[in-house]
Amino acid sequence: MTADLSTFHRDTQILHAGRDPARHHGVVNPPVYHCSTVLFSSVDELLETRRDRASGAYVGFTYGREGTETTRAFEDAVTLLEGGYRAVTTSCGLGAICASLTAFLSAGDHLLILDSLYGPARAFCEDFLRKFGVEITYYRPSIGAEIAELIQPNTRVVYLESPGSLTFEITDVPAITKLCRARGIVTIMDNTWGSPVCFRPLAHGVDVSINAATKYISGHSDLMLGIAVCTEAAFIPVKKTASGSGYCGGPDDIYMALRGLRTLSLRMKRHQESALRVATWLQGRPEVARVMYPALPGDPSHALWQRDFDGASGLFGIVLNACSDRQFAAMLDHMDLFKLGYSWGGYESLVVPTYPSDLRSAVEWDAPGPSLRLHVGLEDVDDLIADLERGFARLAAAA
Repeated sequence: MTADLSTFHRDTQILHAGRDPARHHGVVNPPVYHCSTVLFSSVDELLETRRDRASGAYVGFTYGREGTETTRAFEDAVTLLEGGYRAVTTSCGLGAICASLTAFLSAGDHLLILDSLYGPARAFCEDFLRKFGVEITYYRPSIGAEIAELIQPNTRVVYLESPGSLTFEITDVPAITKLCRARGIVTIMDNTWGSPVCFRPLAHGVDVSINAATKYISGHSDLMLGIAVCTEAAFIPVKKTASGSGYCGGPDDIYMALRGLRTLSLRMKRHQESALRVATWLQGRPEVARVMYPALPGDPSHALWQRDFDGASGLFGIVLNACSDRQFAAMLDHMDLFKLGYSWGGYESLVVPTYPSDLRSAVEWDAPGPSLRLHVGLEDVDDLIADLERGFARLAAAA
């Protein structure tokens, strides 16, 4: 395509970003490069590529871990959608998180991190970063500009996730990034819930936007992949850290993620439409104490979501009224469509019990009963509601 893709609307960009048929004999989709070794035609070419890598430009290809044409196509596509400079692909979303954090943190530095963040990311901070001398402070999701009170002279990174894992609070990202930019503090955000369709972190001042491409970008529950989209200043540190730590995505997973990306906009619209219907229905159920979905009118985060987001995904949480463990298990053990399983973002619906009290330190978790995380997939929404209704019937029968 000769036209500048940045002049097109996002739905058009999703279809054409990262594609250059003229480079591949007219083939519509970029081919899959299975590669470890890259051959050079001369010593001069080899040395030039080494200089390119040493400078941090990473324009050419030297070895499979650094990426291939398939990798670059995927990175270019997601970078365009998120409005970044360049991107770094890793083997999973957690890999993108770990590489991004360690790129900017050293012993003696201070990290401010959201209290409601993704559990494995919290474990990395506690089990690894603390061990290597990084100070960590958790902040409440609603903090906004008041985060200034927690910033220390050695604060180097503020990590965001909006909405937060399990409890789905929207954070005032622009208020936080404005303060951080003024102080030279790097901001990193996990954007997996919103995907590039619903939120563009870099447009709101974030330096590194992370997506677990395993989830919505893939959309088919069949691959593991992460990607960190960076500003120009952030790219070289993240790329060097990812490469030096051995993070890289497999070629087939990258190709499938690029293929899944083409239908991302369509799928996200359906996920949101169905999730809103299910969430609204759940609000009327006597078994449900609270529905946690920022796209739902009346949600405490709805105004912030409406201000900053272009849409919502199909992932949200609910809190049940008090019930026994036996009732809880009776509800979940025999679901037909909401199957028990971790991850989310695929075409299928999922449910998993959640335990926010195990992952909170800045804000106490207060709930009358157990909580669940629902991923509303692409099934007929009436069938999904009927599945939940049968689950509630089992819960009542087990009383």
